[in-house]
Amino acid sequence: MTTRLVKRLNQLQAAIGQEPEPELSGRLTRMVGLTLECVGCPMVVGDRCLIEGEGTGSVEAEVVGFEEDKVYLMPLAAIEGLKPGARVIPLSSASRVPVGPHMLGRVLNGAGEALDGKGPLQAEARVPLSGDIINPLHRAPVRESMDVGIRAINSLLTVGQGQRLGLFAGSGVGKSMLLGMMTRFTNADITIVGLIGERGREVKEFIEDILGEEGLARSVVVASPADDSPLMRLRAAMLTTRIAEYYRDQGKRVLLLMDSLTRYAQAQREIALAVGEPPATKGYPPSVFAKLPQLVERTGNGRPGGGSITAFYTVLTEGDDQQDPVADAARAILDGHIVLSRRLAEEGHYPAIDVEASISRVMPQVTQPDHFSRAQRFKQVYSRYQQARDLISVGAYVKGSDPETDFAIQHIANMRQFLQQDLNESAPLAESIDQLLAVVPERRSPDRLRNPAPGAAADRSQG
Repeated sequence: MTTRLVKRLNQLQAAIGQEPEPELSGRLTRMVGLTLECVGCPMVVGDRCLIEGEGTGSVEAEVVGFEEDKVYLMPLAAIEGLKPGARVIPLSSASRVPVGPHMLGRVLNGAGEALDGKGPLQAEARVPLSGDIINPLHRAPVRESMDVGIRAINSLLTVGQGQRLGLFAGSGVGKSMLLGMMTRFTNADITIVGLIGERGREVKEFIEDILGEEGLARSVVVASPADDSPLMRLRAAMLTTRIAEYYRDQGKRVLLLMDSLTRYAQAQREIALAVGEPPATKGYPPSVFAKLPQLVERTGNGRPGGGSITAFYTVLTEGDDQQDPVADAARAILDGHIVLSRRLAEEGHYPAIDVEASISRVMPQVTQPDHFSRAQRFKQVYSRYQQARDLISVGAYVKGSDPETDFAIQHIANMRQFLQQDLNESAPLAESIDQLLAVVPERRSPDRLRNPAPGAAADRSQG
């Protein structure tokens, strides 16, 4: 009997294996706004945990700061059912997100969960939320153009594969429409759309009315509306970038559209102020301006021979103020900016791109000399008309006063028509360039006519 009992105990002990490690947990001591304080639970910044609420409910949170033995937590979802002394349980697994080719056509939230009701995600793998940093000397340079299907951008602000641009606009000037047109008309392999901090109503409208079935079929949409917690909005922006990085590593040409970078900065501001970081520039703490380049620099080209991420970030200019702190910081770290004009939108000019205030910094590297010089000529003529616009409108300009202004008046109607594009009209890159070459013909300046080159004068004298 004793021998059988000992044998049985040995079998059970072998089945159990090593003794389980004791489960560490802390307790909730304070809650102010969205900031939670926990003690007795050793965790590092970025770790996740579960806070047990009343009944069976629990709230997932992330460590965003600490002070002595206190740890500051920020919840990922709405806080309900929490009480003083609630148990805080660290999650052993690091924050990982689903990725894979079967994600095309799906709509996710900031936690990587499906929002579209099409069933669970069929992910190929789960990867860390933060991707590997690429050595800047190992990145492929921007040398090839990207077709975004917008005539004004393709011809006058040509985009390169791996370029990062800002779409600067106030509210209601058509930035969402412009993004939707890009998703449908671009020649990129895959489009990743991040809707960060926008109104919940706009999410469904963007997917159904602007993106459409054709655009959604080769896109992944990450949506975190304005009523999400600031941490969820931050994670949604990082998830959008991480999914784009995954497809870039597969050798794909990815178009990333994030609406908006300003909401991302505002979410970081809420978190930073909640944990006690002092405000600096117009209420924005310094960490906001450190987070922006960390997010943006993850996009761009990969290693030579690999894929690329061409990114468009919308930047809200409150009151159409181009000197807003976030707009100013974004302009400095991006490879160009496209400004949407409220005046043009009010005139019914769509897309309302202000070509005078916009620039693509890589355009000289991705265009032919003839194309680039004609784009410069277009801007010069267009700008000359805008300078004399007030005089022309009141009838104070006298024809013949300035040959360049006369030339601009002659061609302005065709130029305006060239810049406008219907919502359902696609303008391929090659076609846009051909139309640009036709709309503003080359014209020698009056100085060259009055002072011909010495060689030309000699030829005439010999003749």
